[in-house]
Amino acid sequence: MHIDTMRRIDRWAGIPLTFLLTRLITLRDRVRRPATRAPRNVLCIELSEMGATILAEPAMRKLRDRLGCELHFVIFAKNRPSLDILASVPADHIFTLREHGLLPLLTDTLRFLRWTRRRHIDTVIDLELFSRCTALLAGASGAAIRVGFDNFHGEGLYRGGLLTHRVLYNPHLHIAKNFVSLVNALLPGENTLPAAKMEVNDEEIRLPLVASAPEERALVRQSIHARAPFYDPNRHRLVLINPNASELLPQRRWMPERYVELIRRIVAEHDDLLVLVTGAPAEREEAEAMCARTGSDRCVNFAGALTLQQLPALYTLARLMVTNDSGPGHFAAVTRMPTFVLFGPETPALYGPLGNTTPIFAGLACSPCVSAANHRKTPCVDNRCLQAITVDQVFALVRPLLSASPA
Repeated sequence: MHIDTMRRIDRWAGIPLTFLLTRLITLRDRVRRPATRAPRNVLCIELSEMGATILAEPAMRKLRDRLGCELHFVIFAKNRPSLDILASVPADHIFTLREHGLLPLLTDTLRFLRWTRRRHIDTVIDLELFSRCTALLAGASGAAIRVGFDNFHGEGLYRGGLLTHRVLYNPHLHIAKNFVSLVNALLPGENTLPAAKMEVNDEEIRLPLVASAPEERALVRQSIHARAPFYDPNRHRLVLINPNASELLPQRRWMPERYVELIRRIVAEHDDLLVLVTGAPAEREEAEAMCARTGSDRCVNFAGALTLQQLPALYTLARLMVTNDSGPGHFAAVTRMPTFVLFGPETPALYGPLGNTTPIFAGLACSPCVSAANHRKTPCVDNRCLQAITVDQVFALVRPLLSASPA
């Protein structure tokens, strides 16, 4: 289903449905006040962004370690593999929704309502920023405790009054800290208005590092060798280029010709570097065209070569990665690999990966142009915020690492 179609459904169906469900729940609670107790079986809702599952990990860790909760998660089926990177949620505690058509989405929603009751979900945390669809899922889940972001007196998306714990979304605070604030609303004595009036410090959003096993790294090397038979792990250092970004916000893509020029400079200056162009299986053709344009056999199409679970092993082997603002920048944050992330429509102040990351951001007056208040939809068709970032700038940032002796 196209993202604009989903936005229209969320608006035209979401507004009346959240209004009606709010009235029904209000009436039900007047007749039978639901019993509330300490959270036990907690469901997190985050449907549309793969990288957000990594950004939400500190919040989920706090749920598990501080509050002793059993974690559950609901996500779009195509984004399900992103939960395997850190494996914070048991596989059988994850529910997926299909989004490739209205009928499958409705069918899965009905299944979801049965699933939450079989799982005895008592608490829902809506991690989405003002989606009416997720508000409806939270409200209809049967959970007595429902936590999420509220705009209170601010302008923005109406999504009813389905929350029991309303947290003020802070657009000046990194999204990972905003997610932790949702969990803080569940701490004893913190259901104030707004809820969770607590500081979230930097230590709380540190990610655990994923240690890949030797056999996992060996499989990755075999995959590289299959595409570049000359590859010698004792000689070649790996540089990763990730030129893709999801269809949710295509304005996040740096121009392909600039990636081509960056790759040319990298391989021209260092004869021991092998560049892998990464991406999803559907992006193989674009990656192949990019590799061909570089004119170098040391630029290899690696799109779709690995599963998401294998990416940490690849990142452990690589010298660095240059990527658009997309999922791989966040997946790399669970390793020590230096990552250079190009930002434009969004800002690294809110969405920067939590690992060893250098954000590259031009800081134009129009940027960032997407936010929770505009449903992350921009009128821009000319992403000058990324056009303002030159190959010279990016190469100057990565060059010292490429020239340094291997650690």
